[in-house]
Amino acid sequence: MHLHEYQAKQLFADYGVPVPQGRMVESIQDAAAAAKALGGGRWVVKAQVHAGGRGKGGGVKLVDSVEAVENTARALLGSKLRTRQTGSQGLPVHRLLIEDTVEITRELYLGMLVDRARERVMVMVSASGGMDIEEVAARDPRAIVTEAVHPAVGLQPYQCRNLAFAVGLAGDQIRAFTRLLTGLYRLFEQQDASLVEINPLVVTASAELLALDAKLELDDNALYRHPHTSDLRDPTQEDEKERSASEHGLNYITLDGDIACMVNGAGLAMATMDLIQLHGGEPANFLDVGGGATAERVAEAFKLILADAKVRAILVNIFGGIVRCDLIAEGIVQAVQEVGVDLPVVVRLEGTNREEGKALLAASGLNIITAEGFSDAAAKVVQASRGAGA
Repeated sequence: MHLHEYQAKQLFADYGVPVPQGRMVESIQDAAAAAKALGGGRWVVKAQVHAGGRGKGGGVKLVDSVEAVENTARALLGSKLRTRQTGSQGLPVHRLLIEDTVEITRELYLGMLVDRARERVMVMVSASGGMDIEEVAARDPRAIVTEAVHPAVGLQPYQCRNLAFAVGLAGDQIRAFTRLLTGLYRLFEQQDASLVEINPLVVTASAELLALDAKLELDDNALYRHPHTSDLRDPTQEDEKERSASEHGLNYITLDGDIACMVNGAGLAMATMDLIQLHGGEPANFLDVGGGATAERVAEAFKLILADAKVRAILVNIFGGIVRCDLIAEGIVQAVQEVGVDLPVVVRLEGTNREEGKALLAASGLNIITAEGFSDAAAKVVQASRGAGA
């Protein structure tokens, strides 16, 4: 689950990670009031969306008067911010973060993530803060220094010192960095985070460390342990189809192609998308209906697919293991009749009661194209999509 910057910074502060003074607002009037309450003569106005690159997209503005705060809030609130991470559709801006400005002498990068291959939390730092870390890694991998945290002992002081030395901190800054990093690791563990980024982590003119930005992602699978954090979810920042899929126990991700996929099993879904591309097509989605697919779940999956206007054909690729192919076939027939699918539907069934399932599809009288194998199914759906687009 993604959090907004202001939400992440609230958690940072709870764990002793220093952040600038700021206030979240949802109206022009509140933006002006926040600037006055913070005091001073300069403020940063930040659009709150679940995407990076906000500055380049016009979502972060430095202003010098309360009137400028109001004008910036008026321009941003209710708009859609487009960055390289949002795609062409952009994300709606409903909240702003008004913050104090700080005098910066250095910008660093600090991140934590789970390395599943090593079964460790990896802590990453770089002296090249304020830049896209992917660009830094591509240009000079040695510019990123890492420490692997053993889960039995946790983050150790010597690891904090190693990372501090790597980015050129000294004296009291090392102690401050150790406190900051220790608090951030406690947050990571206790809140079941999957990613934390501070970019930039700045050294101020008074030699203090401050988390100028904050990115925090929490593991959806652990939310049952943190019922209060569920309130932090912002559905306006999520793809509507992906949100609906989650509510029905489906795993769905929108893609850019025109061939919809409905598959049971994540690995099979990935292979299905690969094979569609091999035959010259482009998948419109990743859709895993799960091993316990039911007629109701299949019907909901078809509704999701049909909500995508660019879809021209549908490939249903099912391996009947836990669920028999004849039951899946019944669900497909019921769903097609209920939803009213007008697009070409190619079905490949394999596994338990395969022949019975194919017989049910053939007897349905519906315009369903059956396939004899994986490659045959991909070839047929690509051909069908081209015919539908003609």
